[in-house]
Amino acid sequence: MELGIGMFGDLQINANGEIQPAQQRLQEIIAEIKLMDEVGLDFYGIGEHHRPDYAVSSPEIILAAAATVTKNIKLGSAVSVLSSSDPVKLYQSFATIDLISNGRAELMAGRGSFIESFPLFGYNLQDYDALYEEKLDLLLKINASSKINWKGKFRPELNNQEILPRAVNDNLKIWVAIGGTPESVERAGRLGLPVMFAIIGGQPIQFKPLFDYYKKVYQAYGHDMNKFEVGVHMHSLFGEDTSEIADYYYPLYSAQMNRIGRTRGWAPYQRNQFDAGMSKDGALIIGDANQAIDKILALQETFGLTRFSAHMDVGGPSHAAMMKAIEIYGTRIAPAVRKALQP
Repeated sequence: MELGIGMFGDLQINANGEIQPAQQRLQEIIAEIKLMDEVGLDFYGIGEHHRPDYAVSSPEIILAAAATVTKNIKLGSAVSVLSSSDPVKLYQSFATIDLISNGRAELMAGRGSFIESFPLFGYNLQDYDALYEEKLDLLLKINASSKINWKGKFRPELNNQEILPRAVNDNLKIWVAIGGTPESVERAGRLGLPVMFAIIGGQPIQFKPLFDYYKKVYQAYGHDMNKFEVGVHMHSLFGEDTSEIADYYYPLYSAQMNRIGRTRGWAPYQRNQFDAGMSKDGALIIGDANQAIDKILALQETFGLTRFSAHMDVGGPSHAAMMKAIEIYGTRIAPAVRKALQP
């Protein structure tokens, strides 16, 4: 099982509502990725957002910068909002990162958790499903062949067009991110694409039927089980002491949940929800190394994971807290999990 970190590029927001400068956060992110590589984590993913509380609108720029200061860690998006992107340009950007990084680039396609990119790039939300379906089809065709003949509804057709540059070994690793709809699970299984499930609330065990369905569809379409990959993306933060990290993190985490919740009609986030999430059966991987090890191993046993992604910047923890969490993850949690999973 690969162990890594996902981020959305949350900006730190103080009690007065003042937002951290994006320039500062971007530089912190590069330093954090560099440390992830140094402590031996397997992969890093960064999301795409077009909002004032996030620093990153273009994952590929961050990943290209990170490629120059890292040696081994895989570098991907988490996610690229495929519905409002041009698959041609997206493939070219990630193929370029792949060449710069000697084959470490990955593209994770998704619909995104916000809708700002649709009006920003001139797309109609009424086409939400059709856009994703068509653009995923084109992206996969580009990955399979350098010369493309293609016609769709939402972009000009391609007539014997050559898409360059090509990724290392002429193959870019493409994941799909899924929030929990059976239709998305069926599509991923049918296409044989690796899947990252976002489990950001409730109890992870509730997702078991979707994992089972994905595996069933994947096998039914004759895909090679030796290439079967499935992961989870879960809100996480690690510290020396579980109580201390929880008390530090709750105000930041709840503030972010409430910022998002106000636009979605959620009730105010409460400490009892946070504590339930931190419990043995909850979806928050927040605490000391031992607690994290136990929960990650339990998730692997339940779901047969090949990848665990700790989403570690929700609400904008300080750079110091992030660096400490990365150090604990790489030097204590990851080695213990790997040792426990050795055959």
